[in-house]
Amino acid sequence: MPDETKMPDFIDTPTEIESPIAAPPVDPRDAEIAALKEEVGALKDRLLRLAAEMENLRKRTEREKAEATLYAATNFARDLLSIADNLGRALQALTAEERERAGEIERNLIAGVEVTERDLANVFQRHGIRKIEAVGQKFDPNYHQAMFEVPTSEKPPGTVMQELQAGYAVGERCLRPALVGVAKAES
Repeated sequence: MPDETKMPDFIDTPTEIESPIAAPPVDPRDAEIAALKEEVGALKDRLLRLAAEMENLRKRTEREKAEATLYAATNFARDLLSIADNLGRALQALTAEERERAGEIERNLIAGVEVTERDLANVFQRHGIRKIEAVGQKFDPNYHQAMFEVPTSEKPPGTVMQELQAGYAVGERCLRPALVGVAKAES
């Protein structure tokens, strides 16, 4: 008679089951390598951010330097505008008839004033100081200061009709607005 306690041959008794894929041996250096790779990535990211920040700083510094150079003489230039005005007034005070009748000394004096006015205009131009064109332009409160209105149908309302005093700008900044008369619709 067969032994009932004995298990059939095809059924094995439970034993430790081995995985068909053997786990690689655990190397204690793997964790350290992973940590170092993570640190290298973080440092690389930080380096790239610092490089970009330095490039932005360099560009901003160059832009500020260019603006400082352009606008450095603003106050000095503003002070010179009255000299330009006075030279222009001196030349406008003489009529064509008075120039014709002038003697040699007076003609030399007039020529000297004209040369001085041209030289000052050249210096302004070299330093980026320009005269604001006003007459015939649309009124711009950034560059024009309205002193009075002129009722007219010749020009559209808001057009500068007359300039009392020239305005000047350096770059995009207004040194002094032009004092102007502006057209308004006739009533």
